[in-house]
Amino acid sequence: MGPELILDARAELGEGPRWHAGERRLYWVDIARCELHRFDPATGADEKRVFEQPVGCFAFRKTGGLLLAMKDGFATIDDWDAEPAPFGEAVLKDRADYRFNDGRTDPWGRFWVGSVDTAKQTGEAALYRLDPDGRVTWIEGEMLTCNGAAFSADGGRFTHANTPSHALRIYDVIDRKLTNRRTFHQWPVGEGRPDGGSFDEAGFYWTALFDGGRIVRLSGEGDVVEEIALPVSRPTMIVFGGEDRRTAYVTSARAEGERQSGGIFSFAVDAPGVPEWPFG
Repeated sequence: MGPELILDARAELGEGPRWHAGERRLYWVDIARCELHRFDPATGADEKRVFEQPVGCFAFRKTGGLLLAMKDGFATIDDWDAEPAPFGEAVLKDRADYRFNDGRTDPWGRFWVGSVDTAKQTGEAALYRLDPDGRVTWIEGEMLTCNGAAFSADGGRFTHANTPSHALRIYDVIDRKLTNRRTFHQWPVGEGRPDGGSFDEAGFYWTALFDGGRIVRLSGEGDVVEEIALPVSRPTMIVFGGEDRRTAYVTSARAEGERQSGGIFSFAVDAPGVPEWPFG
């Protein structure tokens, strides 16, 4: 069966889905509306919270609650109803055109997160690492939109993209550090740009192609081995959940004239996705 619309969310910029195995819920954000959501596929119920700043992405915490990557920096909430508490340095505080965007936790509990140049002017977006002690480390820069962060099941590979370049990058992870950066896949202009993505346990990487209307699955060598067409042009991220992590969930952004845009879609896959490691 093809992708099914499971939540007609009508999000402006639906992003960052994460499956919470304990709650059996899908958490996601609408960045443009400063919203955090949690969706129960079993009942169709979707709850939301609204914050003063956009939430670009988030991670579940070992101690419970969430770590939020917001406009200026990071915050934690101890549970769904808790007020956010600042965490670590607000490294983007004095940069009006920048906010945090997409991120992922590694197997050692550290959070890797990229920023975005929302004005698309200076190109100083960057990849950062947030350690559990609150220390923020700049990793690399000279980007417009840092996206697609994901680690392979063994923690040995890491991917991310500078989305406007149409290129997906991959690294080897040795001694918990990124090394050997190279281009994993380069899409031609006009065929979509790599947005958010996730690895499956078979070692394949899945990415949403923004303005490309599809999800693609890449082999370990970076070759496209599968494509899933969607009824919307702007998918933003894919993640895996359900009891066996063989259910793909895809968020999307609003596009004029597309009735289902901004919705969340779902389809079944053969290989389970890599589970989300908690922060901390």
